[in-house]
Amino acid sequence: MVTVTADNRAPSVVTALYVRTKALHLEAERTGVVAEILRGAASREAYVLLMRNLHPAYRAIEDGLERHRNSPILAPLASWRLARTAAIAADLAALAGPDWAQQWPLLPEGNAYANTVALAAEGDGSRLIAHAYTRYLGDLNGGLIVRRLLEKSLGLGASELSHYDFSAIAEPAVLKSDYRQALERAGAGASDSDAIVTEGAVAFECNIALSVAVQRHLAVSPAPSQEHRTE
Repeated sequence: MVTVTADNRAPSVVTALYVRTKALHLEAERTGVVAEILRGAASREAYVLLMRNLHPAYRAIEDGLERHRNSPILAPLASWRLARTAAIAADLAALAGPDWAQQWPLLPEGNAYANTVALAAEGDGSRLIAHAYTRYLGDLNGGLIVRRLLEKSLGLGASELSHYDFSAIAEPAVLKSDYRQALERAGAGASDSDAIVTEGAVAFECNIALSVAVQRHLAVSPAPSQEHRTE
């Protein structure tokens, strides 16, 4: 539950989401394939499978924001067309070929994550704020670090890492600040801030489950052929 401060104002939604999800964020960084990526120990196949399974969740976020783009709550977020769905699809085509969606499986956890986002988009869509916080602000905060790790550990190039490139939209530091403010404005307009904060925990739980599932899947199932790749 969001605690009201002494001057009768609730804390900002970004602050409340940060406090509620801090432990889950740490767990996510220490679990599954995400932990391998941050250690520089992930395989190319693991990264491809992770991004293939994140793609539907990003699409659900962006579809939901577009559907609510004229609402007083989500208009501040919908005005930012970050287009990570298209960027991920381009990366996957470069990494795994044009038939990546057929060759690489959508795991149950990836499907569940996308369905969770779709449910959050129902009603006034305000719970999408939590998913935008988890994915987009996360990308803006840690994306450059992850990109450098992937460049070093897997030898990936710019055409395979456009997911982390926001330069066509704005300078990263400015974009991060502006997007955080957009999240704050959206949260201030929502009638149920507790539901947004609770959804933030759900979003991290979905990410943790997917990270573990990718690791487990590759431990027991062979990855599709990577003969198409260029190095």
